[in-house]
Amino acid sequence: MTLLNDQFFDSLASSKLDTLEADTLPPACYTSEEFFHFEMDAIFQHEWLCVGREEWLGEPGDFFTVTRADEPIIVSKTRDGSIKALSAVCQHRAMLVAEGQGNARAFVCPYHHWTYDLDGTLVGAPAMSRTCNFDKKAAALPEIRHETWHGFIFINLDPEAEPLTPRLAALEPVVANYDFASLRGPRPEEPTVFPWNWKVMLENNNDGYHASRLHAGPLHDFIPSGLASFPEVPENSAGYYRLNGTLHRNAAFNATQRSVFPVFPKLTEEEQNRLLFVNLPPSLSLVVLNDTVLYLIMDPRSAGSHALTIGTLMVPEAMDDPLFDLKMKMNDQAVEEIVAQDFHVDELVQQGLRSKHAPRGRYSWQEGAQRLLNVWLVERYWAEWDRRRGPSAPVTEIKRSGAA
Repeated sequence: MTLLNDQFFDSLASSKLDTLEADTLPPACYTSEEFFHFEMDAIFQHEWLCVGREEWLGEPGDFFTVTRADEPIIVSKTRDGSIKALSAVCQHRAMLVAEGQGNARAFVCPYHHWTYDLDGTLVGAPAMSRTCNFDKKAAALPEIRHETWHGFIFINLDPEAEPLTPRLAALEPVVANYDFASLRGPRPEEPTVFPWNWKVMLENNNDGYHASRLHAGPLHDFIPSGLASFPEVPENSAGYYRLNGTLHRNAAFNATQRSVFPVFPKLTEEEQNRLLFVNLPPSLSLVVLNDTVLYLIMDPRSAGSHALTIGTLMVPEAMDDPLFDLKMKMNDQAVEEIVAQDFHVDELVQQGLRSKHAPRGRYSWQEGAQRLLNVWLVERYWAEWDRRRGPSAPVTEIKRSGAA
């Protein structure tokens, strides 16, 4: 019997209610492969997905490859310095024309040596002169829409999707003084696959409730759960954020509890006494300290797994410090200890969600960011369900009125 029916989608209305009235999403949203495939259509085929940073493409010919929603993609810098996102699938026999990352003069399919320029134009196709009605122009690598936001590159597989950056206007005043686009950091390692749903990962990074409990101790006590706040964003916003006050200025996750790299120079006194958590679902989550930004890029692989890329940004001159490696090691050790606690919980939460006793739980006021994610998700689940039901299908009253 299918999980996907009107009753199931109507039940999601209670997850959009105000935080103190809302229920968590049904466990099946995290464990069902049927729902995962629905979610791929509802969200990952239509929303903006982070693939990396602009500085990963320093010179013409630089490229990197990713897979999003099972689509192999090349992101490259062309000869004129512009960025292109292209399908990596050769238009001859579907071989991938690029893997990994590097610098190339062109993308050459290793199978039959069809050759594509950096902008995707087919410039060489051996032994095709006798093929009837063969049009090289029509055989270019398909271009995929992309946008950049403060140095982060996003792609969208839906040619009709609304642009990204106008729907992030509510975040601009909050992120402006951090100047993300000018920051730099070591190139992240290849993504790691973890055995829990991508939403479990994103929810954990949003969660102010667990901070003073799971992470109790000197590495985290300066950012108490009781100082969390969850500002509302406009209904059509493509992102949301959490603020969390700190017990002293320029707090950071390391043995000193304070920033060890240069503090971002434009920060106000208020900003220096809090941390910022920015979320652009479904793929990007930022932990914004006053000297570093940790970014997490999520890529779902199944209902119970996702790939995760973790990177760090800071002012460029921080990496010229002779003590950079030692300072980075100190930060990394603290973050790794905290993250190990999170990862252990994430794996056990995924296990618990598979139980027949898994609940639709209730929220503390310190979980306001979870409700903001629910609002973002449920609207998109409903839109996809309405598309599948067809334009003539009636919209049930509970579905729309149950989530004011």
